Amino acid sequence: MNERFLNRIATELKAPPTQVAATARLLAEGATVPFIARYRKEATGGLDEVAVTTIRDRLAQMVEVEQRREAILKSLTERNLLTDGLKSSLTQADTLAALEDLFAPYRPKRRTRAMIAKEAGLEPLADQIFEHQATLDPLQAAAAFVNAEKQVADVTAALAGARDILAERISDDAQARSRLRDLYWSSGVVRSRVITEKQAEGAKYKDYFDWSEPVAKVPSHRLLAMRRGEEEGFLFLRITPPEDEALNLLEPMFVKARGTPAGEQVRLAVVDSYKRLLGFSIEAELRLETKKRADTEAIRVFAENLRELLLAAPLGQKNVLALDPGFRTGCKTVVLDRQGQLRHHDVLYLTAAGSGQIREAADTLRALVTRFEIEAIAIGNGTASRETEQFVRALKLPASIPVVLVNESGASIYSASEVAREEFPDQDLTVRGSVSIGRRLMDPLAELVKLDPKSIGVGQYQHDVDESALRRGLDDVVISCVNRVGVELNTASKQLLSYVSGLGPSLAANIVSFRNENGPFKSRKDLLKVPRLGPKAFEQCAGFLRVRGGEHPLDASAVHPERYGLVDTIARDLGCRVDDLLRDGAVRARIRPEKYVSDGVGLPTLKDILEELAKPGRDPRQQFEAFSFQEGIEKMEDLKPGMKLPGIVTNVTAFGAFVDIGVHQDGLVHISQLADRFVKDPGEVVKVAQKVFVTVTEVDLPRKRIALSMRAKPEIGVARESRQAPAGPRPAGPSRPDARSRPSFNPSAGSWNALADAFDKANRK
Repeated sequence: MNERFLNRIATELKAPPTQVAATARLLAEGATVPFIARYRKEATGGLDEVAVTTIRDRLAQMVEVEQRREAILKSLTERNLLTDGLKSSLTQADTLAALEDLFAPYRPKRRTRAMIAKEAGLEPLADQIFEHQATLDPLQAAAAFVNAEKQVADVTAALAGARDILAERISDDAQARSRLRDLYWSSGVVRSRVITEKQAEGAKYKDYFDWSEPVAKVPSHRLLAMRRGEEEGFLFLRITPPEDEALNLLEPMFVKARGTPAGEQVRLAVVDSYKRLLGFSIEAELRLETKKRADTEAIRVFAENLRELLLAAPLGQKNVLALDPGFRTGCKTVVLDRQGQLRHHDVLYLTAAGSGQIREAADTLRALVTRFEIEAIAIGNGTASRETEQFVRALKLPASIPVVLVNESGASIYSASEVAREEFPDQDLTVRGSVSIGRRLMDPLAELVKLDPKSIGVGQYQHDVDESALRRGLDDVVISCVNRVGVELNTASKQLLSYVSGLGPSLAANIVSFRNENGPFKSRKDLLKVPRLGPKAFEQCAGFLRVRGGEHPLDASAVHPERYGLVDTIARDLGCRVDDLLRDGAVRARIRPEKYVSDGVGLPTLKDILEELAKPGRDPRQQFEAFSFQEGIEKMEDLKPGMKLPGIVTNVTAFGAFVDIGVHQDGLVHISQLADRFVKDPGEVVKVAQKVFVTVTEVDLPRKRIALSMRAKPEIGVARESRQAPAGPRPAGPSRPDARSRPSFNPSAGSWNALADAFDKANRK
């Protein structure tokens, strides 16, 4: 571990270097981010997952810098170009850009105009012009280099070749590149223009047909939209600073005798270098860097949305009847028991059918509810969902049975996946999809981990960002959520187990196979009997796995097995059993944590243990509350500007939030309509799956667009586009999450039920 790098990370995080070094050491030893953040707080000083992840990622970036440094040093050494001064500069460089700037003059190049000029013997002329700008007569000096055999026909050709050499030197100058790069960031402007002949075809990018804004301020979604328009051949995109500022920056660095004939030759070389070489080179760097930054922001938005979905409030272990609605093909209906196992499946015709079929479907549903003691009904929120919901509610089932519209995004992908085929080899796609809908209501996290996160559709421009970076970012979120909630060892799927700290697909498969062959695990320590699951993997995973009714009372908690001995000691000191600590708050109140502080255990760990003793294995997710859309509002044609409706946030982007109001088309609450104040980040106001009240401001039936507002006094019927910068094409993909309990946009109003009551009263007035 490079001490300079560790100090740099510590400065960035504003954390003590010792904590960063300890975290880096744990990562190097194979510890995972969740394990370090949860069970090694004394070593890290209590750094959370975000900080630990940042250290991990920055270390990886610095390893990349080190690898590139070694490659450059090796290349220079092999070509006998490495001097002591150059080696020192390369050793001190901290960024890839700095390394590449130093390496630029020595980088192997394709045949260039400067190379051709050097082959013609013009390098001495270039040296004379640059070194003697105040006194040299360029024409007289160039005459000596005219050589027909070397294709230097005259003085003009000689001077042109000399300028080519100087232009390349200027382009390779590390200081010039660094200063010009800074200018591009401070004064550069992103400009997009339409390619004239593609104007009609590229109408969806019309906001960017003549658009410009500072590169330092361009939002992620706009940059990605412009880049997509360029890739599709509709837009022409450039990033440039004012040319006069660039030349005014460069000329003083190289022109030492302005106004003299030789100085003018150098000035011309500077202009040529900027326009032909250096400007394009720095622009290419900025295009890569701005894309990387835009990707990072897009991935951050996607990750935050995904986290909210994964941590949606679970219904829990209930008998569930799940319906995948359909008009012509009927509703695919399944019954799941409290463990999520398939008990029954059928196809019922609830809509667009004859009266006999409808009566038969009603009788069948009532019979299924009674026969299987149904405790909740899940309805996929796709085609015919509102009609199906209306049908089910008309059955007048017991009020204790909630009817919930559930996000079905990606259910069809799951139904055709290898995971689904392995779970239900004898069932067709429709049954598998319905099962997924029901299980999402019971436990969104356990079911959604079976999907590629991109298929859930809660990002912005996710198809335009770097694939590997997106995968890493989303995997981090899934791992964080799974380990935060904890996993039931005896019921978890292979897919869910694979995200547990220290496991992965191979060990997860071994655990399931062992469980199938030997029956349920009786304790956490039995994990050590699983093939290839050694002490290190056990250390990393054990605390995040739960064994209900295990041999040790703490097997169902988040207390790590390495601390069982400590809890046993506490119980002995209090003259009780561990069971008593879990059951009796009065006994726990007698614990004095400071008494048990040691070299390996500090107060942070003891505090966590005491919290677990109070609520062993607690689920950090919020309590489930059912949600209903406004009755009578089922399609876009039912909407009128000014309507106030309940909805669920389905996607949060940099330019606003999409909200499902139950009409099969999500509406957009633009960032300017999220609150009665300036909002910089929509994520500060709303979260995916949050329940909100919105006002319809515009309905565009031809384009199937709905404009919504969450402001107290929204402007009705005023086009957003006339007042705001363009948001770009809407993110692709479905985006309707399942119901969950979230604070509304007005937390002071209390729970969702209280808000619903207040809303009903307001509508009656």
